[in-house]
Amino acid sequence: MTQDALFQQLKHPNPHLRDRAIYDLAETQDETTIPRLMAALADEDVVYRRAAVKALGVIGAEATPPLVEALLHSDNVTVRGSCAKALAQIAVNYPDDPFPAEGLQGLKASLNDVNPVVHIASAMALGEIGPPALDILLETLEATDNVGLAVSIVNALASIGDQRAATVLTALSTDEAADVYVRETATSALSRLELVRKNRPQ
Repeated sequence: MTQDALFQQLKHPNPHLRDRAIYDLAETQDETTIPRLMAALADEDVVYRRAAVKALGVIGAEATPPLVEALLHSDNVTVRGSCAKALAQIAVNYPDDPFPAEGLQGLKASLNDVNPVVHIASAMALGEIGPPALDILLETLEATDNVGLAVSIVNALASIGDQRAATVLTALSTDEAADVYVRETATSALSRLELVRKNRPQ
């Protein structure tokens, strides 16, 4: 299949055909593939946009520089949110590879995005990256007075599931000075963190 045909297939209503196109695009990519996928992040077709996010995630580290550039500089909030989600997909698809430092720094900066769509997606992406992102999440949690962002970070900490995250969540769940919603989220996040740790392969 040509690149053009594969891009058309990313819009197909059948998810299996979309997935096949995503992997074929990643395998047969040329110098136009990443720019075209980046352009698709602004498309009004949600199916196409989500397929582009997944495809960039399958391509992996090579897609990081343009994703970070658009995450930090695009005027389009949908594009910025999609870039954060695509960086999360890279972490999911390549769990054994070190996550690109440029991607970590980009997500750190986008935690301060004024739009909740973007900072929530960025916190979730850092949660997917795991322990390498822990310092960024903890520093931001300590510095922010944005309750929505704090809640997103608390949820991200639960998905990381390491001891430092557990210690912070435990302290937060009993901190009378913390926002009530943040405290409640920390309490439920602790339960999820325990599940993550129990189900993690030894």
